[in-house]
Amino acid sequence: MDIGILTLDDFDFRGRTVILRLDINSPIDRQTGQIADDNRLRKSLPTIRELTDVDARVVMLAHQGDTEDYHKLVSLSPHAERLSELLEHPVGFIDDIAGPAAIECIKSLEPGEVLLLNNVRYLIEEVSTFVKFVKLTPEQLMKTRLVRNLAPLADYYVSEAFAAAHRHTPSLVGFAEVLPAAGGRLFVEELSVLSRVKENPARPCIYMLGGARIADAFSMMKQVLQKGTTDHVLTSGLTGEVMLLAKGYQLGEPTETLIHSKGLSPYIVEARELLERYEDRILYPIDFAIVDSERKEITLEDLPVHTLLVDIGEKTIERYIELVRRAKTIFINGPPGIYEEAHSALGTERLLTAVAEAPGYSVIGGGDSVAAAGRFKVRDQISYVCTSGGGMVRFLSGQELPVVEALRRSARRYHEARAL
Repeated sequence: MDIGILTLDDFDFRGRTVILRLDINSPIDRQTGQIADDNRLRKSLPTIRELTDVDARVVMLAHQGDTEDYHKLVSLSPHAERLSELLEHPVGFIDDIAGPAAIECIKSLEPGEVLLLNNVRYLIEEVSTFVKFVKLTPEQLMKTRLVRNLAPLADYYVSEAFAAAHRHTPSLVGFAEVLPAAGGRLFVEELSVLSRVKENPARPCIYMLGGARIADAFSMMKQVLQKGTTDHVLTSGLTGEVMLLAKGYQLGEPTETLIHSKGLSPYIVEARELLERYEDRILYPIDFAIVDSERKEITLEDLPVHTLLVDIGEKTIERYIELVRRAKTIFINGPPGIYEEAHSALGTERLLTAVAEAPGYSVIGGGDSVAAAGRFKVRDQISYVCTSGGGMVRFLSGQELPVVEALRRSARRYHEARAL
């Protein structure tokens, strides 16, 4: 499948200076300040190694945390240390991003050396609140201090940040406008896998959408149902509960209060509209689990209940597993229950185990889903594990990703120049 961007195979990086934008935003242990899960760092290693193997000078940009997650807006020094260990190759670090110290450090790099600059989100134009309200054009991003100061020092730009491809910042978009640009190995792999799931999945295809991020579930569900690229959507978590509210069921005061307090009431109307058009393709829970000193299962006839619905029940689990076993493409985003607690983990554990054992091609994405797959020791049995969350959701929802579009513009310029 042609994804329209250049790859590492299109350029000769030998002895060249490369700006490599990573997404190594990782869980941080609040007590120690150390990285709690280095999965994203490990995923970036093949591209870094491929560049250093040809003696490229590698200047890495990355972020950690944001204004919406301020306690994780920290230095990337621990990331440099961990990358050094994983690569078995020194990774330099400087507490600067685009100032004189960073510029001098980049100029002094020797072939094959690697340098990680500090957290780009220390720059105002890189944080979400700035991006949301200021909305710089690609041309304006080219003129930001970060791009103006660093681009003249580099020969190429490589993006290995598909997880942040929905962001519109200088480090993600601006460099691709002024330098020859390519997607890294992980970027290309992730874009290719999701393009396959979105455009041409093997049939039957099912989407399993759960968790608490209803906006994500509904945006993907609406797209794949309208385009006809899925045979069934299996809902659970808050998404499944909203479906039942749309069907007219009363769930009980604790669950309904939770849904309304999260501002999710408008999705009840949207769910009703989807059910009217696609009810034969949307499945919702037919039983649930509650906790009353221990796990207790209830049917729809037992609703409403005066305790929180914490998981799907065994009848729903079996119904969904049957579809999983027959599917040739399975996409998972969002756990069915509160998987961190024993009484409410059954749905998540059994469904993920069924997906891992199923013969179909499976793709899982989203932080909670991937963490749950790790918890139940089935992550390595899933066909493909996405590193991205927001980028994945927006792509499968049919939205353009600014970084993908920037790389495609760069590819068009490259091909036009070669044609002259």
